[in-house]
Amino acid sequence: MSQPYVVHLNPVAFHLGPVQVHWYGLMYLLGFLCAIVLGEYRRRRGRLPVTRDALSDLFFYGMMGVIIGGRIWYMLFYYAGGLHWIWTTPLALFKVWDGGMSFHGGLLGVLVAALWWSHKQKLHFFDTMDFVAPLVPIGLGLGRLGNFINGELWGKPGTVPWAMIFPEARGEDLQYVAAHPAWSSLMQRYGGLPRHPSELYELALEGVAMFAVLWLVSMKPRPRYLISGLFALMYGVFRFAVEFVRVPDPQLGYLYGTHWVTMGQMQSLPLIAVGLVLLWMSRRAPVLPLAKVGG
Repeated sequence: MSQPYVVHLNPVAFHLGPVQVHWYGLMYLLGFLCAIVLGEYRRRRGRLPVTRDALSDLFFYGMMGVIIGGRIWYMLFYYAGGLHWIWTTPLALFKVWDGGMSFHGGLLGVLVAALWWSHKQKLHFFDTMDFVAPLVPIGLGLGRLGNFINGELWGKPGTVPWAMIFPEARGEDLQYVAAHPAWSSLMQRYGGLPRHPSELYELALEGVAMFAVLWLVSMKPRPRYLISGLFALMYGVFRFAVEFVRVPDPQLGYLYGTHWVTMGQMQSLPLIAVGLVLLWMSRRAPVLPLAKVGG
């Protein structure tokens, strides 16, 4: 194979005086901005009978749900120190630079926020979620791009033509070569093991593919539950599949044996099941009529 690309990008986009602005944070911000713009576009076409101010409230609550839910979920299921932080260092919850956030927790946070907002607006919860679902994949894809820029969440060693070198994975590379001597020649040749760029796989699937499908399907009014079901099913399947070539979180590893089932796969299975149930429910569900556009 030819010389692999070395993922050695500067995670800092620019400085504001002593403050470092990271690409990862900008990806989150850009994802929220895209959701706001596309959401207003859909609202003005009558896809949800609410005012602009009410929709702004939904986006604010949803943003808080992503941050709070994503962080709490990470601390409960992925934090390297286990659950001891709850009674020993509870402030670790606010150190978002230490470990980050979890998608599944962020999704739950959005669901709780949308449920409360829908009740307040006297709307069916799944009419709200069908409206929101096509707006989410852009943020998911940008988040994975941020992971790639950070050189984190890399994949397993591979010899595919697009395999890349992740300098931050050198410690894992050495351990892998010790257990699999056949890879030592590649290690010596490139100074690191070529790995699957699993972040880019997720960018393509969870970001580009999901957005294209959900946006195209939602261009016309559809039965309740359909868009939400497609979102849950597609994300669950895509995430489950990519986990086969993505290295699991080192503090967790594989849940069964040395190569079987990751936490990401376990948490994606309920999404697949929910997606299938929602698609079945959509077969006899009503279609939300287009609303008259207000202020």
